[in-house]
Parts: sequence; structure tokens; C-alpha cells
Amino acid sequence: MSRIDLHLHTTYSDGSLPPSEVLALAHKAGVTALAITDHDITDGIPEAIRAGAELGIEVIPGIEISSQFQESELHILGYFLDWKDPVLNQHLAGLRASRHRRNPLIVQKLNELGLALTYEEVKTLAGTESVGRPHIARVLIEKGYVRSAKEAFDRYLGNGKAAYVQRELPAPAEAIGWIRAAKGIPVLAHPTWVRMDEAGLLKLCETLKAAGLMGIEVHYSTHKRAQTAEYLNIAQRLGLLVTGGSDFHGLTKPDIAVGVGCGGLKVSGKLLEPLRAAAG
Repeated sequence: MSRIDLHLHTTYSDGSLPPSEVLALAHKAGVTALAITDHDITDGIPEAIRAGAELGIEVIPGIEISSQFQESELHILGYFLDWKDPVLNQHLAGLRASRHRRNPLIVQKLNELGLALTYEEVKTLAGTESVGRPHIARVLIEKGYVRSAKEAFDRYLGNGKAAYVQRELPAPAEAIGWIRAAKGIPVLAHPTWVRMDEAGLLKLCETLKAAGLMGIEVHYSTHKRAQTAEYLNIAQRLGLLVTGGSDFHGLTKPDIAVGVGCGGLKVSGKLLEPLRAAAG
């Protein structure tokens, strides 16, 4: 049975490896098809497609867009989209601009807590227009203020922590609309992050489906068996497409590997055909 991975990040957003190296890891893991789903940017897709052509791996154009849901974030993945669509890229540019407004405020709070770093250092380390909290975490690690990205988020960067700053984000229905307008398939990412019971998540997915949601990420690196079964049940009840991926980032999530997640993830290639059919 072929293995796919539909949730991967590169240096074009907050991953630590360029697309070509992510593809090389995918090849070693036996992945036959994958999606590059960088945050708020599609610039890594051409490099990934070139590397995929050399390695015999199908590369699906993707994106991951953060949206505001209640007091936290809800992430929407997009697949088979027209990644060159000018309207989509205008929206994504706006999201990246919001990051550049937010990040200096986070750095300022860290400075006030006695941690010496600058936003210029963060941008230099990131090397991309899509700069986020994981890049700030990596600077904190390099300077010895924390030992891991998890510690950085637990102590400073996570929601409600000492250096947290709210970000300007679209509503979930708006993010879904952007993806649909670019001829893509919008999918709810890592539903375990929503922190709802099954009844609450079912109701949310019903609402999102009415707004254009087409799928749910059932298979994910940190999903427990019971959660996978719950999300599969929701997908079947609502007629949503089933997807899955590792959410590989590299250094900021060192326990997650391409194709296999934390070691036991296997997303069947059989899931790709319904997605392809829905994309037309």
C-alpha cells in the first residue's frame, strides 16, 4: 500500500528544511505523493515540483491558513489549488503582513522580560516572508533561553503566555472561501487542536461544511487511535473527504518525521483519488 503525506512545511514558512530536502526525506520514507502546505505562502511549490519530478513523487499544491475561532486558532488546509491565483496570493500577502505587525510586539514583550533579541535576528534566521512564532522560538533556543520550541511556547509564545500577542486572522468561513475561490479543496487541519468533545466538533464541522469545507484531517502524527476513529466517524456522517499528514516542520517539531509522523503514521495512497476527483 502506497504512503502519502499531505501536511508538510518547508523553509518558505516555519519549516527548517528546503523543499528539495523534504522531498528527499519523503523518498527515503517511501512516500509516493505529498502536499507542501506552508503557512500563508506558496513560494516553495515550484522547487518541490522540480524535486518531485526527479524523485518520482507527485507534489500536490497546498497551503495552510490560520483563522480565528473563539479565543484560539483554527487551521484550514487547501489542496489542488491554483497556487498562482492572484486573489489568493493577495490574501496570503495580507496574512504575512499581519505577522510582521505582530512579531515585533512579541519581541518587545520578550525584551521586557529580560530576553535580549531583535526582530532583525528573527527575520534573518527565518529567511522567508512568512515569519512566525516558531522562528522566534528558534532564536530563543540559539541564545540559550529555552531548550526546545515546546518550552518556548509553554513559557513565552503560546496562547495566554507572557509574550503572546493576538494575531489578525480571517474567520474560518473566509479562509475556506479563499481556498474554494482558488479551485482548491479546504480541509480542517488537526481537529484535536479544536479542543471540543465529539458532539461539539460535529456541530462545528456541520457549520464549516455549510461554508464550503470539504474534508477533515483524520490521520495525524499526534492523533490517538480513539481520536482517529472519532474524526473518521464525523467524516462519514457528514460526507467529508478524509486526509492525513505528518505536519513535519523539522527542528521545531523534532519528534515528527516525513511520512511516518512520530513513527506509526501511515496515510494510505487510496485517500488521494477521492481528493483528486473532488478537485476535478
